[in-house]
Amino acid sequence: MSVGQYVLGKKIGAGSFSTVRLCTDAQSRKWAVKIIDKARLKHEHMENQMLREVAVMRSLKHENIIDLRDVLESENHYYLVLEYVPGGELFDKIVKAKRFDESTARHYFHQLIAGVHYCHSRGFAHRDLKPENMLLDANGTLKISDFGLSNRQQDFLLETVCGTPNYVAPEVLMERGYNGMSADIWSCGVVLYVMLAGHLPFEDRTMNALLAKIERGEYQMVRHVS
Repeated sequence: MSVGQYVLGKKIGAGSFSTVRLCTDAQSRKWAVKIIDKARLKHEHMENQMLREVAVMRSLKHENIIDLRDVLESENHYYLVLEYVPGGELFDKIVKAKRFDESTARHYFHQLIAGVHYCHSRGFAHRDLKPENMLLDANGTLKISDFGLSNRQQDFLLETVCGTPNYVAPEVLMERGYNGMSADIWSCGVVLYVMLAGHLPFEDRTMNALLAKIERGEYQMVRHVS
């Protein structure tokens, strides 16, 4: 099966309303194509989010950000042709290692900050930074992905509560307005902690207790970190 110049191959991933397949172009280069079901997207009222993600990714070109190569459309589907990164999620690498030594954590954190700094320099806040949204290519280069919750930072404060609770900054949870870029930096700090500790800094059995810990900044620093 082909879509435009791309020949679709095996399935390599899936989401709630999309599948991801390996594909090759006319020059035999490998890409990952995200196939999005229009009907399910509309049913979940996610069309605007998807279109925003496409608009943001088209304007971002950096070695530490997943590259959007092409966007195609059929009657029933959108096709997002993305850079193929076979190394999997940073999250899985952390789980396999149990935790990173400081040198390894520094290596990935440097790349994360480089990518986030570039996003911010272009006026965008990611708003959902976590190891599951960071992919690794064949050379181990970190690529920030999933810009569905991203937004352009304006002169006014953002108010939408979004992101993954364990990684979200306290000002986001307090619903008093927040700077998306500052919230991204908090999330980067949580990612660094997870890489070094092998677990989250903020955890609890109930959502209310978790949010209270985040708002108070209540966590324990792991002893082995210098």
